[in-house]
Amino acid sequence: MDITPEQALSGAMQSTVETPHGAVQFRSAGMAAEVTHVLLHGIGSASASWAFQLGAAVGRSDVRVLAWDAPGYGRSAHLPMGLPCAQDYAERLWSWLDALSVWQPVVLAGHSLGALMAASASRLQPNRVKHLVLLAPARGYGDAEAPVREAVVQGRLATLRQLGPEGMALARGAAMLSPDASPVLQEAVRQTMAQIEPAGYTQAVHMLGQASLAQDLNAISCPVWVASGEADTVTPPQSCDAVAHAAKQTRISLGPVGHACALEAADAVNGLLGLSALGRMK
Repeated sequence: MDITPEQALSGAMQSTVETPHGAVQFRSAGMAAEVTHVLLHGIGSASASWAFQLGAAVGRSDVRVLAWDAPGYGRSAHLPMGLPCAQDYAERLWSWLDALSVWQPVVLAGHSLGALMAASASRLQPNRVKHLVLLAPARGYGDAEAPVREAVVQGRLATLRQLGPEGMALARGAAMLSPDASPVLQEAVRQTMAQIEPAGYTQAVHMLGQASLAQDLNAISCPVWVASGEADTVTPPQSCDAVAHAAKQTRISLGPVGHACALEAADAVNGLLGLSALGRMK
């Protein structure tokens, strides 16, 4: 990409809509009459992580892209329960799209933890999802032994307590990208992670601990694509291969990039989503 994430976001609109279950903040771009794409970010991120996908839609009349800030992120209202599951996020997703009168089937893309939300949403309302795209998907720990689940949850929460959002961003930001990623992308990842709200992140951690992507994939009938980078150390290629196998697909490689693939492999992701001139989806 020849522009920075900040420049790409400058053409997108940031809005907040009230739903019966709380406010949802989101970014949007594109001028199509109907929403075509809905994008869900990961656990240490926000709608800004989709900068280059939103930027690709600016000024276009054939697409309209929405990227939310998940419950507990940005100005989006927290979920009411302390220990939410993936379905709780999925229900908030559909209430948000209902509030925006989005009724046509959409391309639903989830990155990392967002993949768990997207899969659950596809299971809940399959007629509203045209394609499900899972980028560097988190598999969840719902199928793991209880001590493993507890260790993951408590480990993440301990890191948050010890370092805080800004400290976590400094300590973990580099792991989101490949060693060859530009300083501009590294800083974009750190800035976004540093802005997470501890209560929202805590809820998301508990969801990760009990979610099972495989179980939702078993109940999904829409087309599913799984893609990730070869330098991803957060959801490594073999983990994403297992997700693709569960979806009865072959993982799509995004090249030598890390976990934040929507930023680092923006052209490949845009092509996969149909947001470039060589778009894969028609």
